[in-house]
Amino acid sequence: MNLNATLFFQMIVFFILAWFTMKFVWPPLTKAMDDRRQKIADGLAAADKGKADLAQAQARISLIEASAKAESHARMTEAERQVAALIDAARREAEEEKARIIAQAQQDAAQEVARIRDGLRNEVAILAVQGAEQILKREVDADAHAELLEQLKAQL
Repeated sequence: MNLNATLFFQMIVFFILAWFTMKFVWPPLTKAMDDRRQKIADGLAAADKGKADLAQAQARISLIEASAKAESHARMTEAERQVAALIDAARREAEEEKARIIAQAQQDAAQEVARIRDGLRNEVAILAVQGAEQILKREVDADAHAELLEQLKAQL
């Protein structure tokens, strides 16, 4: 076996394989890749066109809505305008009444809290006097010590 002959035949086989690949295999592959590349480009162009069409449609919808609102407002009769004005006035009056009721409820709650605190102070003072009576085992005269009891209430 001759090394040169082997290399020569391998080169011939390589060139035949390269020629076969370039003649029969490579063109369908490049055509398939080009077709795929074109489909992708067409898809991207269609997506961009779709986005532009959507933006235009939304703009048209906005214009149509605005014109419909303006037209409906223009078609509103005088009676409907008066009704709308009365509804707005009633709404404002209801808001004022709500604010007044809330303010009155807060004021009533504050007065009730103050009244309850005064009642609790009196009860604590009475309990303190009763406790002092039991501790001292004699009666404490509430009238004689009224000033002390008032100071005790003030401290509580």
